[in-house]
Amino acid sequence: MLKIIVLVSCTFVGVALLLNLWRLIKGPSVLDRILALDTMYINSIALIVLLGLFLGNPLYFEGALLIAMLGFVSTAALCKYLLRGDLIE
Repeated sequence: MLKIIVLVSCTFVGVALLLNLWRLIKGPSVLDRILALDTMYINSIALIVLLGLFLGNPLYFEGALLIAMLGFVSTAALCKYLLRGDLIE
């Protein structure tokens, strides 16, 4: 029963990733595109965690944690670049 629920959840997260990709391509402004990228990495974290639950391998959770840290740093760097025009002060 859990495997079926995980597969259905993976399908929904995959659809959310496709919708975020559409927003990334079609976004009217740069801020919308950054928000789409931020949401895409959060959805990819959810997909990796669901894959770890489906396969029963705890190594996927560590990969999801790495992606979360890299996503936070990249979003902060992009926002700082948009606000100030330079990453290094």
